[in-house]
Amino acid sequence: MPRCAVAAFCLASAPPGMAADEQPATHGIEELVVVVGSRRAGQSAAESKSPVHVVDGATLRERGGTDVLDLLRDSVPSFNVNMQPIADGATIVRPPNIRNLAADHTLVMVNGKRRHRGAVIAWLVPKASEGAQGPDLSVIPSMALERVEVLRDGAAAQYGSDAVAGVMNFVLKDAAAGGAAEVRYGRTAAGDGEAVTVAVNRGIALGAAGFANLTVEYGESGDTVRSVQRADAAALAAAGNAAVPDPAQLWGSPEVRDNLKTFLNLGFWPTERVEAYAFASYATKETDGGFYYRNPNDREGVYTQGAHRLVGDLTGDNSGACPADLAPEGAYYANGVFQSDAFREAHPSCFVMNALFPGGFTPRFGGHTTDYSAFAGLRGGRDGGLTWDLSVGTGVSDVDFFIYNTVNAALGPANPADYRFDPGDYVQRETTVNVDLAYPLDWGVLADAANLAFGAEWREEEFEIRGGEPASWERRFDWMGAAVDLQSQGFTAATNGFPGFSPDTAGRWSRANRALYADIEADPRPHWTVGLAVRWEDYEDFGGTTNGKLASRFALNDRLALRGTVSTGFRAPTPGQSNAINATSKIGGEGAERALSIVSTIAPTSPVGVVLGGAPLKPERSTHLSLGLVHVGASLTASLDCYRIRVRDRLALSRDIELNRPDLGRDRVRGDLLAMLERAGLTSARSWNYINYFTNDFTTVTTGCEATGSYRLQTAAGFTVFTGAYNLTDTEVDRYTPGGPLDDAREIRDYEAGLPKRRLLLSASHSLGRFDVTARLNRYGGWYDSEEGLDFDGYGMVDVLVHYVATDSLTVTFGAENLFDETPEENPNARTGLGNRFSQYAPGGFNGRFAYVKVGLEW
Repeated sequence: MPRCAVAAFCLASAPPGMAADEQPATHGIEELVVVVGSRRAGQSAAESKSPVHVVDGATLRERGGTDVLDLLRDSVPSFNVNMQPIADGATIVRPPNIRNLAADHTLVMVNGKRRHRGAVIAWLVPKASEGAQGPDLSVIPSMALERVEVLRDGAAAQYGSDAVAGVMNFVLKDAAAGGAAEVRYGRTAAGDGEAVTVAVNRGIALGAAGFANLTVEYGESGDTVRSVQRADAAALAAAGNAAVPDPAQLWGSPEVRDNLKTFLNLGFWPTERVEAYAFASYATKETDGGFYYRNPNDREGVYTQGAHRLVGDLTGDNSGACPADLAPEGAYYANGVFQSDAFREAHPSCFVMNALFPGGFTPRFGGHTTDYSAFAGLRGGRDGGLTWDLSVGTGVSDVDFFIYNTVNAALGPANPADYRFDPGDYVQRETTVNVDLAYPLDWGVLADAANLAFGAEWREEEFEIRGGEPASWERRFDWMGAAVDLQSQGFTAATNGFPGFSPDTAGRWSRANRALYADIEADPRPHWTVGLAVRWEDYEDFGGTTNGKLASRFALNDRLALRGTVSTGFRAPTPGQSNAINATSKIGGEGAERALSIVSTIAPTSPVGVVLGGAPLKPERSTHLSLGLVHVGASLTASLDCYRIRVRDRLALSRDIELNRPDLGRDRVRGDLLAMLERAGLTSARSWNYINYFTNDFTTVTTGCEATGSYRLQTAAGFTVFTGAYNLTDTEVDRYTPGGPLDDAREIRDYEAGLPKRRLLLSASHSLGRFDVTARLNRYGGWYDSEEGLDFDGYGMVDVLVHYVATDSLTVTFGAENLFDETPEENPNARTGLGNRFSQYAPGGFNGRFAYVKVGLEW
């Protein structure tokens, strides 16, 4: 009996490193059967009506890193992901982009089933992904993957919400025997970023035809620092302040500790025609990165207030006779340091933050991630008859934030001794139930072959904010028997850098939706395939939506074919985007007022959000057109696909609305808003400079072309494969609301150019005897950095690896990513600004060369 009894659900392996368009039937390699893009039984990638790029699992694993995000970036030309060095939760769950659209404009599946979202909503990222909430791909172990299928086409009419830019399907290994283990070690040329990973995969037979395939990966990676000393910190140190950190601000990759990733895939046949299947994952990690430096002479609400140094009265009744008009560099200030000991002797009932951090401080922020999922189902049917698939699955992403080397300024001397806080969690939960059916049709002379697929889906997702420890949000404390309120004296409440969630801001928000779909494919002629899909969905919060897709492929001859699609799609706003609360330090304000500020995002339907113009979020809606040409030959394969994607009602943050102003007490409107925020439990609101909220505001049009090619050459000197890919993507803001979020040239420029428009990938792999040698060129076009207000030039990197087969089971790989230690153009504002030597949005990173060695064992 075959491993897969029902043809409609069979999976087949891809030759290593080949794109889906590169699977010819004429050179002795079995055509690839793909899961994504079609529900027709036995649909090969070469026959696909839409472009599908497939990356073999072995190709992913030969690289130096293990984060699937970075591995895909180096394999798929339309896939982008940044380092996100200082990006709040986006440092923990990095948002990727396909075709320069948002991270949640791409649907992610595992074994053809929808993957749950990550708990993090992206902040402090290029505008294309700001506010996105997509799945956490970093928790997937690369060794568990048979291949990754990337459908580069709109597919919401087939699979539902999020499939605007395309679909990524991670296909798990299903071997019933054998296994593999590998150990890899690497570090950067600068001597940091040390990474160690151990991974094991094992296949186990279940009965005569069943299987269980288990993968476990564990690793750790050190952080990197690519900073220069900020001018303000350098001036303090030069004046004699020995407590100033150097560098004061850390730009680079975060430290990742205890990075455990597991995946189990299993299947067995209780009867000859019914397969029971399941797959499950469990992952944990701790991510630790840096925040912005707090200068001890000018950090508002911590060290200073306006033109004066902040001094707190600890008596509880303001009887401490504390000076109220100390200049930051006036009395008690000498050699770049505020003399806190002398100040304490003169004013024993008074407090200044310099007593705790005389050189300023740089908060460290991160999170403990726990991510797990499980899917189970039954599928069966008869070849040539009705096939069915019933499944249920659930997934949870929990990010428990932490922040340390910081203070809750309102707690003054009552701050924890280790200056470490637990501000709370973001949690995302999802449950999905699917019923999928397919039936081959006989239309006689009307079509050579036809297939009808139809089904239903029910899904519920829930977003939760868990409250943090009291020290992360309290604004009052007891000191020597007195009740002290430093917030009323100007000190900001809640943990500085990432305020904790109070019990009043904690909560759960959920939403359910249901869907029905029908999908028909037919061959009116042997060389012509047509597909039509329709999907209806109904959401509890915003109602129903119906979307459709028409696709066709026409073979001009045995090797050359035209293909094209037209479709509509949508992306439903998540409960997290509708209800999340987040306060962060970022460059806020507009024009000449832009400065490092505390900017908070509130729910658009909260009382304050409504007063400011917020409203319930609507789904984003899209129209997708594509046209392509594909050539499939014995040695040369190539494809060219061009597309146009129009997305309406795109989600964006409103403009920053000034809140904490010197005239706040005399401004009734803002005074009322502040009172409303504090009544809602937002104890840190008095320290906010600006607030904003999510809104549907604008329309973008993304156009572009993707070209891929592969040439295979067999000679007496060995076997060589040349591959190339080029991506050109252009995004334009088509419409926006005057006075709305995008009525600003900098914001528009970020959406249009914050990610590179051009991308080139070239590689050559040569095999001879026991050696395989691969060289790759990865070239990025230029991009715009909205934080710096500058355009940066593109750059390229060359990777080289040598793979040696020592024995039938033992292999050794030596490699260097970015062999020539290339870095992006340096940031001219680094020293006078925030200390980032390179643009924080550099698309290929800025760590320089990474050398590694990997030892593998197979059995």
